[in-house]
Amino acid sequence: MKPQAQPDDELFLFQSHFDQLLNPTHPLIKLSKQVDWDHFDQSFGEFFCESVGAPAKATRLMVGLIYLKHAFNESDESVVERWVENPYWQYFCGYTHLQHECPIHPTTMTKWRNRVGEAKLNELLKQTIEVAVKHHRLSERELTHVNVDTTVQEKNITHPTDSKLLYRSI
Repeated sequence: MKPQAQPDDELFLFQSHFDQLLNPTHPLIKLSKQVDWDHFDQSFGEFFCESVGAPAKATRLMVGLIYLKHAFNESDESVVERWVENPYWQYFCGYTHLQHECPIHPTTMTKWRNRVGEAKLNELLKQTIEVAVKHHRLSERELTHVNVDTTVQEKNITHPTDSKLLYRSI
């Protein structure tokens, strides 16, 4: 089934709204307002049936979790656990009130990525890069050069204590 919409604010009558609590200048709040979430709903909507099966999780939640996973170098398990602890992450994923439980099981992220495929995930990457360039967070020049730091890479050096030196001398 297609993803469900986020719950109405009426259900959270006595809870504080994130707009009242969070810093509006936080980078994730700014980014959440710059991303075209409707584009992702339309793009990933083709993978979900209208009437069969349980309702899918919200596209914004899944796209947001995948972005957060890569932006903060987290595993599926840790991004879901940290999501519960971080209201900025919850706001970024489309929630308006503090949640106290994990939104999904970590394996759901893997299943979702497999369902949409590599081409759609590349489209997600393309969209995030376009937003970064459009809002001057990334320059065109930074997209043409790749800097690789190899100082930690293992070198192919033979030391006097290596056993292969002994075998070479025999």
